[in-house]
Amino acid sequence: MKTNIRLIAFVGFLLFPSCANDFLDLAPISQTNNVNFYRNQQDMLNAVNAAYAALRVNGEYNQAMYAIGEVASDNTEILDAQSGIDITQIDDFTTLTNNSILSTMWNAHYKGIAACNAVIDRIGAVDMDETLKARYIAETKFLRGLQYFNMVRTFGDIPLVTKEIINVQEGYDYARKPVDEVYTQIIADLEEAASNLPLSHDNADVGRATAGAAAGLLAKVYLTRGNWSEAAAKADAVIQSGRYRLLDDYAEVFAISNKNNEESIFEVQYKAGGFGTGSPFNNAFAPRGSGSIVSTIGAGSGQNQPTADISEAYEAGDLRKDISLAEGYMNGGEFVPVRYIKKFLDPNLFASGDANNNWPVLRYADVLLMRAEALNELGYEPDGEAFDLLNAIRDRANLSPKGSTDVPDQQAFRLAIEQERRVELAFENHRWFDLLRTGRALEVLQQKGENIQPFRLVFPIPQTQIDINPRILTQNEGYQ
Repeated sequence: MKTNIRLIAFVGFLLFPSCANDFLDLAPISQTNNVNFYRNQQDMLNAVNAAYAALRVNGEYNQAMYAIGEVASDNTEILDAQSGIDITQIDDFTTLTNNSILSTMWNAHYKGIAACNAVIDRIGAVDMDETLKARYIAETKFLRGLQYFNMVRTFGDIPLVTKEIINVQEGYDYARKPVDEVYTQIIADLEEAASNLPLSHDNADVGRATAGAAAGLLAKVYLTRGNWSEAAAKADAVIQSGRYRLLDDYAEVFAISNKNNEESIFEVQYKAGGFGTGSPFNNAFAPRGSGSIVSTIGAGSGQNQPTADISEAYEAGDLRKDISLAEGYMNGGEFVPVRYIKKFLDPNLFASGDANNNWPVLRYADVLLMRAEALNELGYEPDGEAFDLLNAIRDRANLSPKGSTDVPDQQAFRLAIEQERRVELAFENHRWFDLLRTGRALEVLQQKGENIQPFRLVFPIPQTQIDINPRILTQNEGYQ
């Protein structure tokens, strides 16, 4: 039975977070038998909260997403093998099929998807407020779409499960589906979510998915698929909603005291305090050997350390650089030149690995740059709207505007957007996926000395999954 459950982690017990009045109160409660659960509105609230909590584990945003989104790119690196052999493999493009980060990512995402499927399938029979019921379905479809988006970009063809699986044996019937089919489901989920989610939530529910989050994620999905007109339209829907703005101070975007701010569209919610719901990034990103100098409490793990290349990518005078990274730290009177990420430090850390930072999945700045990119792909317009959007981002960073003299054609604008996305969204899990969707990953990384072969643009299916179900699950080409 244990082997069957590992298949894709479709069934089993879920840890449902507390549904106290504040959505941000994420402390878990005891395990609940899901056969006798889902009986009333309170149960459904618990179940939806469990779907959100699934984002806050090592196989999702606690580690796997930055390992793929940043460490695989030219933004960050692993300088000490003691930081972990599996993340070092990802950094070096030597990833093996038994890589534990990928195995954990696979299992965690399918557990999260299973939590969403349970809500979607069970809620119809529950006697509760119909408006709230529609919203809960929309929230879980947003979360399911997000998780499938992360998976399909990482692994390529994957099993596509859109219903609750009660019988473990049924899991053996799910083969990998083509990328196109997975994207069709992602778009359907997000379109429904965008149509049924509210524009905003009151204080008790701040942090839940909104119509803007669904539209913004749709813009990214359409951009990834090369559907420029839809990408531009969805980004514009977010802009025209009037719910978001660029904060005047870049540092305030990441300030713990300013979580879920007006620039934030969707964040993974963390809460420090010994509840098991704090964020790990403060210690994870502090340099190994720095003791508690950088982290303030506990040692650093040396994960996700900025490269010299990203440090040099910032233009002179760019205010974002010193907010995003440090070139080193002082140990007594000696400067230790080891870079680390500053965006996710917690100056009032509760305990080692228990910080109060949220993780920004989608920001308004990202949406502006996505619309600019989509407009340029639809047709280069000298000093047109795409330039205005690009320059709004640059202006906040204290950089001079770009004009058609600096960026004279469509290809030049592509590179300008690529550069601006890199420094604006640095260390937020976008760089690898940006290079991947623009078809520039091999060119950019090989020019910088990375020994990456074309087949490694997708990661291997965890061998444990293939061993469990060799009849139906196949490995990605090159990893056999």
